[in-house]
Amino acid sequence: MVVAPRRTKIVATLGPASSSPDMLAELVQLIDGARLNFSHGTHDVHAETARLVREAREDAKRPVALIADLQGPKLRVGELDNGPVMLERGTHITIAGEDVARDDDLPIAPAVLGSVLQPGNDVLVDDGAVRLRVERVERGRARCEVIVGGPVAAHKGVNLPGVTLPIPSLTRKDIDDLQFALELGCDYIALSFVRTAADVQALKTLIEASGATAHVIAKIEKAEGVAVLDEILTFADAVMVARGDLGVEIGAAEVPLIQKRIILRALERGKPVITATQMLESMIHTPEPTRAEASDVANAILDGTSAVMLSGETAIGEYPREAVAYMDRIARAVEPSIDYRHETPTAEEQPTIGQAMSNAACDIAEALAATALLVPTFTGRTASAVARLRPRRPIVGLTHHEDSLHHMALEWGVTPIRIPECADVEELWQTSIDASKAAGIVDPGDRVVITAGTAVNIPGSTNVIKVDIV
Repeated sequence: MVVAPRRTKIVATLGPASSSPDMLAELVQLIDGARLNFSHGTHDVHAETARLVREAREDAKRPVALIADLQGPKLRVGELDNGPVMLERGTHITIAGEDVARDDDLPIAPAVLGSVLQPGNDVLVDDGAVRLRVERVERGRARCEVIVGGPVAAHKGVNLPGVTLPIPSLTRKDIDDLQFALELGCDYIALSFVRTAADVQALKTLIEASGATAHVIAKIEKAEGVAVLDEILTFADAVMVARGDLGVEIGAAEVPLIQKRIILRALERGKPVITATQMLESMIHTPEPTRAEASDVANAILDGTSAVMLSGETAIGEYPREAVAYMDRIARAVEPSIDYRHETPTAEEQPTIGQAMSNAACDIAEALAATALLVPTFTGRTASAVARLRPRRPIVGLTHHEDSLHHMALEWGVTPIRIPECADVEELWQTSIDASKAAGIVDPGDRVVITAGTAVNIPGSTNVIKVDIV
């Protein structure tokens, strides 16, 4: 009896709680993406973590995408010589760029506050746990009233809702981190605080210039990015619903509908979409999630998200393995309720041959109750086209390209399998069947639907559908 693979992918952020060889060996059995958060940690730490991930995925014989998440143009509290500061509601504090901050000021980096803040602006610290309101601005320093008090520690994030920051999408730190991540061979680069499609294009240009094949994940966490979502999706390889900063920027009440909109748009474009932040937040300190968290994860899966991501739960939490296991459990419970997105493109939509073929292949697989869809692919794009329809059959993405193998690790419903390069289409079909049987996805006697190109090893050549008994 073949057990269908989990369809929704799981991304785990790695950190002190999850970077040991033993812990990674356990997590890699279930996760599909490993996130290195370049807002924290050193290059040496990230290099060692990446090495351990590669060792673990080789031992587990399963692809796991390595994701480098750039910090982006994020404002943060600077160094505090005397430790965390306690701000009391109704009191006043002056915030300033690190270059002009005085002894009693709260330093903020990078130093752009003086040119962007106006009286009446809100300043949110630590995801809005502390809220300040600007009363006046003089010579790069802003006098603020404390509206919501609390402790403020060094390096905590700072948000200015509704204020456009004159900071490039790729900071000097990001460019250094990018070069390092590409040298590590990361499969995905996540770009933070994407505001325009040009932000994505700039990053892709740098990646291509370096000769790397990393894909770009555009993190949607600002109102400007939401407003031009369709343009961003045109150039990004994947998107992330980064609900932490997004909620601070636009308000938590607006996030659920924005999340649904981003997922739907990504589905329509055939781009992987990751839903992230506070999914199982309570599991940082407890071994089980709340009912509300379980419902949150389930609803994201029902909406069609390609992947769900754990952040602090696995980076610094007390129960990283339990958090991943519970995410897996929720996904498996919910996935049988996901509907097949039957779509027959019309001529007016000008579909590509690959898109039309993927639609037809899914329809045939559904009509014949095939055990699986086998998709030999050069770049992984055909697997993406099939996955966007959310078929009820497992999708097997077969490729001889190492980079495509790990890119497909984040595709919903796709089990990536490495195969040798084939000389002709007959060999490709048989090799795909043999590899799927060896992986335990199909059994002898099962019916499968194969979609591929008769011109093997040429990207974008999908032009045939074959139904076979394995």
